[in-house]
Amino acid sequence: MAKRRTRSQWQSLIEQQQQSGLSVPTFCSEHSVSPASFYKWRQRLETSEPGPETKPEPSFIDLSALSPNPGNPSDADRPWHIVLSLGNGVELRLSQP
Repeated sequence: MAKRRTRSQWQSLIEQQQQSGLSVPTFCSEHSVSPASFYKWRQRLETSEPGPETKPEPSFIDLSALSPNPGNPSDADRPWHIVLSLGNGVELRLSQP
């Protein structure tokens, strides 16, 4: 099974290869690293592309305004629509017509 490395581990490996003076294929062979993965991570880190472990900070939205106001009966009939973007093109849509 392939070993999963973190972004910082890849950064360290890339720096080690650069300092070693070895070619990428030789370095990867000595460190049991796939050259294809090495090149992909090197490109990803050079272009500051977010890696798989990069996650946005969670944020919270106060949805209490969606609750019906007992003092105002018309609030119970007020429609609302919420779209949650979960990443990778997946969306969760909630609504009250």
